[in-house]
Amino acid sequence: MTRAARAALCAGAVGSLLAGCGASAGRVDGARAAGERFERALASGHHEAACRLVAPDTLAQLEQDDGKACAEALGAEQLPTAGAVRQTEVYGRQAQLSFEGDTLFLSQFSGGWKVVAAGCTPQGEQPYQCVLKGG
Repeated sequence: MTRAARAALCAGAVGSLLAGCGASAGRVDGARAAGERFERALASGHHEAACRLVAPDTLAQLEQDDGKACAEALGAEQLPTAGAVRQTEVYGRQAQLSFEGDTLFLSQFSGGWKVVAAGCTPQGEQPYQCVLKGG
């Protein structure tokens, strides 16, 4: 094998590993689609639709903390405007979607991908700080 062929093969392998960390395109696309639906529902004020995309533990925590049903509680949260998706990473049944103005964390359930945390901002070496999260 020529030096150029080996370099091309290595570059392709590295690119494959970095794209979704080895997750299938379907899993990456599924997580991304769920996150985008959640953000579109929030942006358009369709809080009931957004609530259907929230993971059960996160939904329970939101309703407990606010003492209101999800749609009303979610409408009162100060979640940032997401903007366009910058990156989607999938690790097994977990995913992280980085938008221009927000970061979401999702988990895959039997009914599809659900948001477990939203309104998340990095804290350097510490875990992300999230406005919406489960208990």
